[in-house]
Amino acid sequence: MPIKRSSFKDLRKSRARHVRNISTMSEIRTLAKKFESLIIEKKVKEAGAALSKFASKMDKAAKKGVIKKNTSARKISRFMKRLAVLGKA
Repeated sequence: MPIKRSSFKDLRKSRARHVRNISTMSEIRTLAKKFESLIIEKKVKEAGAALSKFASKMDKAAKKGVIKKNTSARKISRFMKRLAVLGKA
């Protein structure tokens, strides 16, 4: 356990951030799975809406430092590519 008072505060903040980060990552994974299932079912419009929500959440997470910026961009790009392929087919 920390000895200094400021260390206790840091520990408290760290735990709060950890909980927030975990919930954000869980939400991102859920949105990704929803998008994947819509792609498999070939529902283009619904997949587009799901991708929009996913991209928004990813960008916010990257902005807050929950995930890295390039990771966010890479995943969004791959999902957009899959949606474009489905739209052409």
